[in-house]
Amino acid sequence: MSVVTALALVSVNVALPAEIGIRRRQPVISGIYKLPVRNGTVSVTETGIVGDGQGDLVAHGGPEKAVYAYPMEHLPVWSAEHRVSEPYGPGVFGENLTLAGLDESAVHIGDRWRWGDVVLEVCQPRYPCYKLGMKLGRPKVVREMVENGRTGWYLRVIEPGHAPSTGELELIGRSDSGVSVADAHLARLPNAEPALIERVLAEDRLASRLRESLRQSAAES
Repeated sequence: MSVVTALALVSVNVALPAEIGIRRRQPVISGIYKLPVRNGTVSVTETGIVGDGQGDLVAHGGPEKAVYAYPMEHLPVWSAEHRVSEPYGPGVFGENLTLAGLDESAVHIGDRWRWGDVVLEVCQPRYPCYKLGMKLGRPKVVREMVENGRTGWYLRVIEPGHAPSTGELELIGRSDSGVSVADAHLARLPNAEPALIERVLAEDRLASRLRESLRQSAAES
């Protein structure tokens, strides 16, 4: 099977943290309401895109969740499943990069992509939280994403710089381990096969917090 070496960049999406609702009598602050960038370029640092932010820096953000990518191909599927009046568009799942051309089964942990001056490295799938359900008005979407594996993936910023808001991401480094984003997602689910957990743990570019969680799972199995 040929390797896809370029991903179409459909949209770059950002938002600063803002109150999105109330939960347990407390305001919920999040940057999940992302909107497409209209200017030609963005600046990217080791912790993400300038002009983007997270409300909870314990669970979100940081170097191993600096940029979040999501496949455009999933959006019409979600739209049909949720029977929405207006189809879901770029940024609706809180992603920074809406991409077309590959999904979680074909993107590997450790793959490196060049985006303008910026080099990004895939390091983990997303594990959704309740804020996604709040945004969509569908609390069950969290469970749905876990079950269907349409998670998207987080990327580290290996080389900061400036990047275009349209164009392509070019594959410049392919992980030899063959551990896909889908594999990493399945490995962290309850009752995951020990062999799969060990294979995912063998990928040294896996995000550190996910690695620690999988090590605990392996020790308990």
